[in-house]
Amino acid sequence: MSIRHSLLAILAQGPCYGYQLRAEFDRRTGSTWPLNVGQVYNTLDRLVRDRLVDKAVGTGDGNADLDSPSTQHTYYTVTAAGQRESDQWLFSPVERYSVGRDELALKVALAVTLPGVDANDVIEQQRQATRGALDALTLRATSRVDVIDAGDFAQELVADSMQAHAEAELHWLDLVEKSLQRANVEGRASAFPLNTTQPRRGRPAADSHSEAAQLP
Repeated sequence: MSIRHSLLAILAQGPCYGYQLRAEFDRRTGSTWPLNVGQVYNTLDRLVRDRLVDKAVGTGDGNADLDSPSTQHTYYTVTAAGQRESDQWLFSPVERYSVGRDELALKVALAVTLPGVDANDVIEQQRQATRGALDALTLRATSRVDVIDAGDFAQELVADSMQAHAEAELHWLDLVEKSLQRANVEGRASAFPLNTTQPRRGRPAADSHSEAAQLP
């Protein structure tokens, strides 16, 4: 999740101070991924550094701070460059499968190759956790009330996305488990020890196990 661009997109709607910006983020995402204020200010500092946001101390008005209208805050305002970057992010597709690392896929891949680690146990632990999360999301979906505002709609949209990801994750875990079972039946090696061959700089060492370890 791009906190940087999410905050930038909110700031494109108008100046905000740090706590206000965090509250807006929570309100617009159904508080699904709550941010701590340290994350917000660290991100804002980087946005200012990159000249995507300007900051200035000002006095809050009725729109920014209803309880203390005379309180001074550091307000952050999007620049023209920040507006362009926000628009580009919003209307560009997420390249989910070409960037970043999937922690679960990495964990299972390592478990499959590490001697003494039962990958099936790793899979089952994750399956139980994912099923629990999916059950909670399903229960939440059945207890929904009619959508009354944009905040409710945003919260349901995020919950639906999480439910779909949980269902897909369970399906993927089932596929990995079946592949492991098939590999064991066919006697194909999976786990292998550390490679003691010294790699040459700039390229990985040749690994005789790499082909044998590939799962169908």
